[in-house]
Amino acid sequence: MRVIGGKYRGLVLAEFKGRDIRPTADRVKESLFNIISSEVASSRVLDLFCGSGSLGIECLSRGAAFVCFNDISPDSIAVLNKNLARMRGENFAVSRGDWKQCLAAANLPFDLIFIDPPYANDCGIYAVEYVFKRGLLSPGGTLVYERDRPFEGAVAGARVFDERKYGKTYLTFFTAP
Repeated sequence: MRVIGGKYRGLVLAEFKGRDIRPTADRVKESLFNIISSEVASSRVLDLFCGSGSLGIECLSRGAAFVCFNDISPDSIAVLNKNLARMRGENFAVSRGDWKQCLAAANLPFDLIFIDPPYANDCGIYAVEYVFKRGLLSPGGTLVYERDRPFEGAVAGARVFDERKYGKTYLTFFTAP
């Protein structure tokens, strides 16, 4: 796993041992950032269920103004902190706790939000709904929801504007209408 663009391009990131954690593949990450590249610079970003922090770190590398990383797993936070130790001078915060606590504590909207929960857990859709219920996505902002199946249904206050499939991974892109 590596940073694929920006000032930290090529930086190898610490990864998890074993197969219990599923980081976003470099190929998927590259495609994702090709789609959202114009939205990253100077943005406020939330990397929810961040794991190693790969997506948020990619944003810092590409000029994001601020990234909030959140995960409940102590193992994820340990790997994240190892990766962030190399991000000197960057503006970020790390929140360890449940996704609901993180979103409830947010007091400003984000321009870009990544929601990438464990595939076996359906809490991601509840997090998407909560973001739009609280107005945590800036006008014109993008929320990217990653999971192992296509999105079905609707979210109040949100509009799906794109969905892409990469192997077993689906990326669903939301914005406020």
